[in-house]
Amino acid sequence: MESKLKELTERLYGEGLEKGRAEAERLVADAKAEAAKIVADAKAEAAAIVKAAESKAADTAKNSMTEITLAGKQALAKIKSEIAEAIIARSVSSSVKEATVDAAFVKSLLLAVAANWNNCGSKVELKAMLPAALESDFSKVFEASAKELLAAGIEVGYSDEVRNGFKVAEKDGGYYIAFTEESFEALMGEYLREKVSTLLFA
Repeated sequence: MESKLKELTERLYGEGLEKGRAEAERLVADAKAEAAKIVADAKAEAAAIVKAAESKAADTAKNSMTEITLAGKQALAKIKSEIAEAIIARSVSSSVKEATVDAAFVKSLLLAVAANWNNCGSKVELKAMLPAALESDFSKVFEASAKELLAAGIEVGYSDEVRNGFKVAEKDGGYYIAFTEESFEALMGEYLREKVSTLLFA
């Protein structure tokens, strides 16, 4: 009886031990599987983060290059424009200044203005106001051309308010047209801008 009890105890102990080992092995295997899954998930997440970061970096680099290219084009266009403006200003400014103090040139402009003004309808009488500071220079030329100017319907006067160029108005009208250095420069600059750009940058 004692030997059977001992045998039964040993057998129960052996079975318990075997079950314990099996359970331990199962727990270890489960833990390893869970660890492997955690590692795999972590690697996948890390790979996704790296991929997203690389994609964002690529987008940032692309956007930066686009902005840099655009800024470069804008800077180049601005430089070209400033070069053209400087050339136009230098070439136009002195020429216009000389032209607006040239009595013969101003006289021819006045005659052209009168001819075009009168082509628009009935003949009108015009009054031209010139810089008072240039009266002595202009008077010589205009006195010699007085008949021509009067025939065109232009009366010439001088005013301290006119600093350069001249103003033209209908004799009894309430408005005038100013032909100043600035307006001539603007007109010539607009005309020359395209030509200068083509010569410099085409």
